[in-house]
Amino acid sequence: MGDIERLSSTVVHETRYMRLRHDEIRRADGSLGVYSYVDKPDFALVIPMENDGFHLVEQYRYPIGRRSWEFPQGTMPDLATADPEHLAREELRQETGLTAASMRHLGHLHCAPGMTVQGYDVFVATGLRQGQAEREVEEQDLRQRWFPRREVESMIREGVIVESCSLAAYSLLLLNQG
Repeated sequence: MGDIERLSSTVVHETRYMRLRHDEIRRADGSLGVYSYVDKPDFALVIPMENDGFHLVEQYRYPIGRRSWEFPQGTMPDLATADPEHLAREELRQETGLTAASMRHLGHLHCAPGMTVQGYDVFVATGLRQGQAEREVEEQDLRQRWFPRREVESMIREGVIVESCSLAAYSLLLLNQG
Protein backbone atom coordinates (compact mmCIF):
# COMPACT_ATOMS: atom_id res chain seq x y z
CA MET A 1 0.00 0.00 0.00
CA GLY A 2 2.91 2.36 -0.61
CA ASP A 3 3.96 4.51 2.32
CA ILE A 4 1.42 2.94 4.69
CA GLU A 5 1.29 -0.71 5.73
CA ARG A 6 -2.06 -2.23 6.69
CA LEU A 7 -1.67 -4.35 9.81
CA SER A 8 -5.31 -5.35 10.17
CA SER A 9 -8.67 -4.44 8.70
CA THR A 10 -12.09 -4.73 10.31
CA VAL A 11 -15.52 -4.07 8.85
CA VAL A 12 -17.29 -2.05 11.56
CA HIS A 13 -20.55 -1.48 9.67
CA GLU A 14 -22.04 -2.86 6.45
CA THR A 15 -25.16 -2.16 4.39
CA ARG A 16 -26.33 -3.23 0.96
CA TYR A 17 -24.34 -0.36 -0.62
CA MET A 18 -21.22 0.18 1.52
CA ARG A 19 -18.82 -1.03 4.19
CA LEU A 20 -17.14 1.12 6.80
CA ARG A 21 -13.64 -0.22 7.41
CA HIS A 22 -11.32 0.44 10.33
CA ASP A 23 -7.66 -0.35 9.55
CA GLU A 24 -4.74 -0.48 11.95
CA ILE A 25 -1.75 0.93 10.03
CA ARG A 26 1.99 1.54 10.24
CA ARG A 27 3.28 4.70 8.56
CA ALA A 28 6.60 4.95 6.70
CA ASP A 29 8.28 6.39 9.83
CA GLY A 30 7.14 3.36 11.87
CA SER A 31 4.42 5.14 13.82
CA LEU A 32 1.13 3.32 14.30
CA GLY A 33 -2.30 4.69 13.56
CA VAL A 34 -5.86 4.06 12.50
CA TYR A 35 -7.48 4.79 9.15
CA SER A 36 -11.24 4.52 8.71
CA TYR A 37 -12.79 4.69 5.26
CA VAL A 38 -15.80 3.71 3.17
CA ASP A 39 -15.44 0.67 0.93
CA LYS A 40 -17.83 0.89 -2.04
CA PRO A 41 -17.68 -0.48 -5.58
CA ASP A 42 -17.01 1.89 -8.44
CA PHE A 43 -19.93 3.62 -10.11
CA ALA A 44 -20.70 5.01 -13.54
CA LEU A 45 -21.65 8.60 -14.35
CA VAL A 46 -23.32 9.43 -17.67
CA ILE A 47 -23.44 12.79 -19.45
CA PRO A 48 -26.53 12.46 -21.70
CA MET A 49 -25.88 15.08 -24.39
CA GLU A 50 -28.10 16.23 -27.27
CA ASN A 51 -29.01 19.46 -29.09
CA ASP A 52 -26.19 21.40 -27.36
CA GLY A 53 -27.60 20.55 -23.96
CA PHE A 54 -27.77 17.87 -21.29
CA HIS A 55 -30.26 15.73 -19.45
CA LEU A 56 -29.89 16.12 -15.68
CA VAL A 57 -31.63 14.42 -12.78
CA GLU A 58 -32.61 16.05 -9.52
CA GLN A 59 -33.19 14.26 -6.26
CA TYR A 60 -33.14 14.88 -2.53
CA ARG A 61 -29.71 14.13 -1.05
CA TYR A 62 -30.26 13.33 2.61
CA PRO A 63 -26.69 13.97 3.91
CA ILE A 64 -26.73 17.59 2.67
CA GLY A 65 -30.44 18.16 3.35
CA ARG A 66 -31.32 19.49 -0.10
CA ARG A 67 -32.23 18.58 -3.64
CA SER A 68 -29.36 18.28 -6.09
CA TRP A 69 -29.14 18.51 -9.91
CA GLU A 70 -26.65 15.97 -11.25
CA PHE A 71 -25.76 13.81 -14.19
CA PRO A 72 -27.28 10.30 -13.92
CA GLN A 73 -25.02 8.00 -11.94
CA GLY A 74 -25.04 4.90 -9.82
CA THR A 75 -23.64 1.56 -8.85
CA MET A 76 -24.83 -2.00 -8.53
CA PRO A 77 -26.71 -3.12 -5.40
CA ASP A 78 -25.28 -5.59 -2.90
CA LEU A 79 -21.70 -4.33 -3.41
CA ALA A 80 -21.58 -6.01 -6.82
CA THR A 81 -19.42 -4.78 -9.67
CA ALA A 82 -20.19 -4.59 -13.39
CA ASP A 83 -18.57 -3.63 -16.66
CA PRO A 84 -18.45 0.20 -16.54
CA GLU A 85 -20.19 0.76 -19.89
CA HIS A 86 -22.92 -1.75 -19.06
CA LEU A 87 -23.44 -0.03 -15.71
CA ALA A 88 -23.56 3.39 -17.40
CA ARG A 89 -26.19 2.21 -19.88
CA GLU A 90 -28.29 0.67 -17.10
CA GLU A 91 -28.14 3.77 -14.88
CA LEU A 92 -29.09 6.01 -17.79
CA ARG A 93 -32.05 3.80 -18.69
CA GLN A 94 -33.24 3.28 -15.12
CA GLU A 95 -33.02 6.92 -14.03
CA THR A 96 -34.13 8.68 -17.22
CA GLY A 97 -35.61 6.10 -19.57
CA LEU A 98 -33.03 7.14 -22.17
CA THR A 99 -31.00 4.70 -24.24
CA ALA A 100 -27.89 5.75 -26.14
CA ALA A 101 -26.70 4.74 -29.60
CA SER A 102 -23.18 5.74 -28.56
CA MET A 103 -21.29 5.77 -25.26
CA ARG A 104 -17.84 7.37 -25.20
CA HIS A 105 -15.60 6.79 -22.17
CA LEU A 106 -13.96 10.01 -20.97
CA GLY A 107 -11.98 8.67 -18.02
CA HIS A 108 -11.85 7.20 -14.54
CA LEU A 109 -11.82 9.45 -11.47
CA HIS A 110 -11.90 9.06 -7.68
CA CYS A 111 -14.56 11.03 -5.86
CA ALA A 112 -13.05 11.36 -2.36
CA PRO A 113 -9.75 9.44 -2.10
CA GLY A 114 -9.21 10.46 1.52
CA MET A 115 -12.52 8.91 2.58
CA THR A 116 -13.38 6.10 0.16
CA VAL A 117 -11.87 3.61 -2.27
CA GLN A 118 -14.75 4.29 -4.67
CA GLY A 119 -14.00 5.62 -8.12
CA TYR A 120 -16.15 6.22 -11.16
CA ASP A 121 -16.10 6.00 -14.92
CA VAL A 122 -17.41 8.95 -16.93
CA PHE A 123 -19.27 8.40 -20.21
CA VAL A 124 -20.87 10.73 -22.74
CA ALA A 125 -24.10 9.32 -24.14
CA THR A 126 -25.31 10.48 -27.57
CA GLY A 127 -27.90 9.31 -30.08
CA LEU A 128 -30.48 9.31 -27.31
CA ARG A 129 -33.90 7.69 -27.57
CA GLN A 130 -36.61 8.12 -24.93
CA GLY A 131 -38.15 5.10 -23.23
CA GLN A 132 -39.61 4.32 -19.82
CA ALA A 133 -37.56 4.91 -16.65
CA GLU A 134 -37.33 2.08 -14.09
CA ARG A 135 -36.39 3.88 -10.91
CA GLU A 136 -35.48 2.16 -7.67
CA VAL A 137 -37.41 2.95 -4.49
CA GLU A 138 -34.57 5.28 -3.38
CA GLU A 139 -35.13 7.29 -6.58
CA GLN A 140 -38.88 7.78 -6.22
CA ASP A 141 -38.48 11.56 -5.89
CA LEU A 142 -36.10 11.81 -8.86
CA ARG A 143 -36.93 14.38 -11.54
CA GLN A 144 -35.41 14.58 -15.01
CA ARG A 145 -35.05 17.57 -17.29
CA TRP A 146 -33.10 18.66 -20.36
CA PHE A 147 -31.15 21.93 -20.05
CA PRO A 148 -29.32 23.91 -22.73
CA ARG A 149 -25.54 24.07 -22.21
CA ARG A 150 -25.58 27.78 -21.29
CA GLU A 151 -28.13 27.10 -18.53
CA VAL A 152 -26.08 24.20 -17.12
CA GLU A 153 -23.01 26.43 -17.04
CA SER A 154 -25.03 29.17 -15.33
CA MET A 155 -26.25 26.62 -12.76
CA ILE A 156 -22.62 25.68 -12.07
CA ARG A 157 -21.52 29.32 -11.68
CA GLU A 158 -24.45 30.14 -9.39
CA GLY A 159 -23.94 27.13 -7.12
CA VAL A 160 -27.13 25.35 -8.16
CA ILE A 161 -25.13 22.32 -9.33
CA VAL A 162 -22.89 21.43 -6.38
CA GLU A 163 -22.36 17.69 -6.80
CA SER A 164 -18.61 17.33 -7.28
CA CYS A 165 -18.62 14.19 -9.44
CA SER A 166 -20.87 15.89 -12.00
CA LEU A 167 -18.64 18.97 -11.97
CA ALA A 168 -15.50 16.88 -12.47
CA ALA A 169 -17.21 14.92 -15.26
CA TYR A 170 -18.19 18.18 -16.99
CA SER A 171 -14.55 19.29 -16.78
CA LEU A 172 -13.50 16.05 -18.50
CA LEU A 173 -16.09 16.68 -21.20
CA LEU A 174 -14.78 20.20 -21.84
CA LEU A 175 -11.18 18.97 -21.99
CA ASN A 176 -12.16 16.26 -24.50
CA GLN A 177 -14.09 18.55 -26.85
CA GLY A 178 -11.11 20.44 -28.23
